[in-house]
Amino acid sequence: MRFRVQSLGAMTGPKVNPAYYEIVEHYEKCLETHGDTYLGVDWPNKEDAATRYKIMLGVIAEPAPRPLKLLDFGCGAGHLLEFIEAEKLNHIDYIGLDISPKFIALCRSKWPERDFIETDILIDQNQLPRVDYLVMNGVFTEKRGLAYGKMFEYMRNVMRIAWPSVGKGMAVNVMSKSVDWERNDLFHLGKTEFAAFIKRDLSTHLKFYLDYGLYEYTAYIYRDHPKTCPAKPAQLGRFTG
Repeated sequence: MRFRVQSLGAMTGPKVNPAYYEIVEHYEKCLETHGDTYLGVDWPNKEDAATRYKIMLGVIAEPAPRPLKLLDFGCGAGHLLEFIEAEKLNHIDYIGLDISPKFIALCRSKWPERDFIETDILIDQNQLPRVDYLVMNGVFTEKRGLAYGKMFEYMRNVMRIAWPSVGKGMAVNVMSKSVDWERNDLFHLGKTEFAAFIKRDLSTHLKFYLDYGLYEYTAYIYRDHPKTCPAKPAQLGRFTG
């Protein structure tokens, strides 16, 4: 299935980026300020970032006799790949994708032998690879100056376009609304609203993962009902080969 981006007609003058590019520019500024670190992708500390990597990979519901293709959508500086390599998760065939040319250039310099794709899928869907699993870690946790409705619309559009390329499952995290207060620059999405969209437009095979100690939660979305339960974070190291 393909989705068309509505034409704005003939335009003159300098190019105007879509509103969601404010998020891209924010992360590029973090990279410029803090370099290739957890702060460079705007995570507050290294330990919580590692927890998120474990939760993202927990969407993989079973080990497989062949490597599983995984797309790190919004790969940033490739820190998930660093985690995969450190944990020797050899069953994962990693591909990175990001909208930012600066982050993609960094990743290609670190892993010249790996596949890293620079694209905005709302403009060009042709570069989306077919994969077993897709993870979106931190892609929708910050909305910056976008209104809530605009951010949710952006999220829905991206997920709708990405879903047909997924063979088995997808993991996506957002900020929780079960907090003492909500930050205006973060995207706090209610589980009922999120689940209604997923079940209507993507799949009825949905799990929410909440118990990992952060002010967020992760949706595991499956093409079919998984034959086994998703791996707990502590079990991820078992799946090597």
